[in-house]
Amino acid sequence: EILKVWADFQGEPQKLGLPFAPNPAILYREENDRPQPRLDLDTGKGMTTVVGRLREDAILDWKWVVLSHNTIRGAAGAAILNAELLYKKGYFK
Repeated sequence: EILKVWADFQGEPQKLGLPFAPNPAILYREENDRPQPRLDLDTGKGMTTVVGRLREDAILDWKWVVLSHNTIRGAAGAAILNAELLYKKGYFK
């Protein structure tokens, strides 16, 4: 169920087809040693969130590892994506 939700997820930027929106927004890697910064950091030009190592946990129910590019996805890319979204929604003329 968790994997299906991640695979099917589309935020508004993906639904609108914005140029900087990653597609997919979330990518699950099935390998036991992924995600890895060296291999996965630039997925989707740095905008895709890479998830892996999903496993059951006695305390938290489920655990997983998430990798995202802090500069691209977290700061610069997010600012560009926000500007694209605001423009598409008509906040800029």
